[in-house]
Amino acid sequence: METQRSRGTVRTCDWTEHKAPRTATMTRLRRKALVALFLFTLFIFGTMMGLRTLKPSDGFSDMAPGMDFTGERSDRRRLDVKDVAVSPGQFHMGSSDTKVVFTKSDRDYSIFYDVHIFYYLWYGSPSMDNKYIHWDHVLVPHWDPKIAASHAQGKHTPPEDIASSFYPELGPYSSKDPKVLESHMAQIEAAAAGVLVLSWYPPGVADDHGEPMEDLVPAVMDAAHRHSIKVAFHIQPYKGRTDQSMHDNIKYITDKYGKHGAFYRFRSSTGQVLPLFYVYDSYLTPPESWAELLTAKGSHSIRGTPYDGIFVALIVEERHKHDILASGFDGMYTYFASNGFSFGSSHQNWKAIKAFCDANNLLFIPSVGPGYVDTAVRPWNNHNTRNRVNGRYYETSLQAALSVRPEIVTVTSFNQWHEGTQIEKAVPKKTVTRLYLDYQPNQPDHYLELTRQWAENFNKEKDKWLM
Repeated sequence: METQRSRGTVRTCDWTEHKAPRTATMTRLRRKALVALFLFTLFIFGTMMGLRTLKPSDGFSDMAPGMDFTGERSDRRRLDVKDVAVSPGQFHMGSSDTKVVFTKSDRDYSIFYDVHIFYYLWYGSPSMDNKYIHWDHVLVPHWDPKIAASHAQGKHTPPEDIASSFYPELGPYSSKDPKVLESHMAQIEAAAAGVLVLSWYPPGVADDHGEPMEDLVPAVMDAAHRHSIKVAFHIQPYKGRTDQSMHDNIKYITDKYGKHGAFYRFRSSTGQVLPLFYVYDSYLTPPESWAELLTAKGSHSIRGTPYDGIFVALIVEERHKHDILASGFDGMYTYFASNGFSFGSSHQNWKAIKAFCDANNLLFIPSVGPGYVDTAVRPWNNHNTRNRVNGRYYETSLQAALSVRPEIVTVTSFNQWHEGTQIEKAVPKKTVTRLYLDYQPNQPDHYLELTRQWAENFNKEKDKWLM
């Protein structure tokens, strides 16, 4: 104890002896700190004043993937404010070259051109089309007569009974309605999805339950452009689709829409800037036929021509990845929003698919969705239903996609109401014969908000990957 007290005394004496010089040293350090802080403050003030002198378009480029125009070089170009028809505001490029950030009404928001969303243009209503189209979809019978006999048959009878398990806020609308198109683009913009992937059939051709709709595409392009949204094409498996007819389709789309401000082009890893096309049910055409179109030595190859593009095939089964490679496609996507429905749509397989794509210089574009329920059109298919769980299913899908570090992610879907994959606004609805699902306890825009939150997170993560 005495030793400890002695040591304590020694320490006290040492501190007292050196107190004056230490105080002087601390005073000098404080002065230096104050000077440094003053200089730093001047620097920040000067920088801010300098930035305020920049014009609204300074530092802004629209060279997100898919935002070049025909004939442009791969170097970036500035975006004139007139190129984006948005209400008055300032525009500048974000930290990622895949997004545009808008400042409007003192609020920043972004849209991201690496978030693509599938969009359907096949709906009709009596006010615009003299009848309901697709909302009255038939109940598709099962291929096994015994199973089919145990389920309801016939057609839906709108407006109270529609071919969906959810009910749209806009009601059973027409895709021709300009007000509907404007609402849709505003919702997609709110969701921060920069590319609308339009389900497309050639002129005069339609799906089995709809009518030709190619003449509506210009209105979609114009509406999208007003919201700075780009449009890519999702080529459907119409009757008679071949590699040769696809050549004609690509030429038609590029010639007709290629110069439109909303036409989407993607910058590849090699620096090429080309239109991007999704090809649904690509496996229906054999690889050797696709190779005639999509490889350099094909008999009617589009490679190296004005009609070249980035072509993305659908992977359903595991073997399809080898077929896709042999066909000459540039990448693959999974489309289906039902985890476990197919090899391609199963989250657990995405890491292996991404590794295969990386090894073969292919794009892997996983597709995510908020849920899946198609029993309003396929009453026997309830085993593939995936409940939304108030958004948790969607968040799980989004996280699975992010974990494989994709270049692009697709959302299935904005408005595929038949399969219950829509993120479009839906409302509660009860009739004498139907009780529709809804987004409660959340608001009608819940899935738009979730999409935006995730898109912002996706791009923050991509910035980290590139560091």
